[in-house]
Amino acid sequence: MENSIEFKQIGKQFSGVRVLKDISFCVAKGEVHALLGENGAGKSTLLNILHGVYQEYEGGIWLEGNKISFKNPNEAIRKGHIVKVHQEVNVVRDLTVGQNITLGYEPHHGIMVDYRTLNQSVNQILDRLKCGFRAEDMASRLTAGEMQMLAIAKALFHNAQVISLDEPTASLTTGETASLFKIIRELKDSGITIIYVSHRLEEIFQICDRATILRDGAYITTLEVGKINRETLIRHMVGRDVNAVASRMRESCVQDEVVLRVEGLSRKGVFEDISFELKKGEILGFAGLVGAGRTEVMRAIFGADAKHAGNIYLKGKEVNIRNTQDALRLGIGLLPEERKTQGFVNMMTNIDNTALSSIEKYLTNRFVDDRKKRRNYLKYENELNINPKKPDYLTQNMSGGNQQKIILARWMSTDVDILIFDEPTKGVDVAAKAEIYRLMEDIVHSGKSIIVVSSELPEVMGISDRMVIMCEGRKTGELLKEEFAEQVILNYAMGGKDNGERK
Repeated sequence: MENSIEFKQIGKQFSGVRVLKDISFCVAKGEVHALLGENGAGKSTLLNILHGVYQEYEGGIWLEGNKISFKNPNEAIRKGHIVKVHQEVNVVRDLTVGQNITLGYEPHHGIMVDYRTLNQSVNQILDRLKCGFRAEDMASRLTAGEMQMLAIAKALFHNAQVISLDEPTASLTTGETASLFKIIRELKDSGITIIYVSHRLEEIFQICDRATILRDGAYITTLEVGKINRETLIRHMVGRDVNAVASRMRESCVQDEVVLRVEGLSRKGVFEDISFELKKGEILGFAGLVGAGRTEVMRAIFGADAKHAGNIYLKGKEVNIRNTQDALRLGIGLLPEERKTQGFVNMMTNIDNTALSSIEKYLTNRFVDDRKKRRNYLKYENELNINPKKPDYLTQNMSGGNQQKIILARWMSTDVDILIFDEPTKGVDVAAKAEIYRLMEDIVHSGKSIIVVSSELPEVMGISDRMVIMCEGRKTGELLKEEFAEQVILNYAMGGKDNGERK
């Protein structure tokens, strides 16, 4: 079996943090090779090295026996004939299909673009792919599936010999997925090598020849897909001690009282029929892979996004949350995943960001009393161990962990009863993680309740009393603490069905 690509001892670090460790494996010419691993396993970093996004790394890559190193993705396309088809296909909607496919590489007649030749060459490729649209059509009229075909057509226009597909079916219908798989098989038969990244394991068994598994930035194994089952893949993807990352330091304080009940919550095209309960003193975890719709559900509950169906009940009473002000008034707070753009105001100090959602508390004779704001901040600076201890410091200059504490102080200042943590430890160091876990426990022991969304499975398992699992906008499972097991959760997160005993 002739090799198309050889990765030899690939290593990569960012700011002293090692994200790839001595990765070596081969991809055969003309095969569909799956690259698998949980979120953060290193798949994207490895592909970015292959495609010339990162130029500084350890080890080397060989393409058909020749060592390669590209200065940028365009050089990878032009010299290596290596093309990446992204999950979200970027098209210029105001240009035609042909203009999008040839963008930057248009054929010219003198100084003018030769549109006749451009459209003829693109239509030949579209005919090969059996596409129902033409080079002259506007890109804005294409469906999600047709945009994927456009991206593959663009790869063939550049005479690609290696194509990497990153979650290519994420926005496709069943019919569009079947068409894509047919094209992938035809590309494979013509000798083109495909690297296929997907969290949908059923697709791996349908389309892939072999699968390489990465875990925590390290190479685990390469398996022949035809000789293994789903459980074997999941077992190789998991393989680490859950309790080493997050665990509860205090006994659970969950009470019988239901403080939040969500019934049939839906947002067209995003999530559908989501139902669950949150109890007083409970940390309810939401698990799932990227794109599962967990963040979108939380934003709908918080009033940041509209819902198209469903009901929300607080302490047994139905409420109508039209916007974030309604949610705040009803006692719900959200610590967003994107804290730098949604969690605080960049040019504000720690004091001002902490007071942002509770400004009415600091009024004296209808004017903001800065002394009240300072007293409030100092209380949380001490309680949350915020560093550096500088009330007038710009929050944007704090570390990620301390920025998260400022956002937490902001919501604790409002006296909300329900806090939603979306990826609470994303981008923070180990010490800050431990501090945030402790604070979460303190919050529920004070009588409040927490929903925590996390893509780190060990984290959500370690901190939660109970867990809801989602896949592609649907609730697929719900587990009690004693039922937590990575393989079970991953099965649900990849589309496995609940046993129907709990809703």
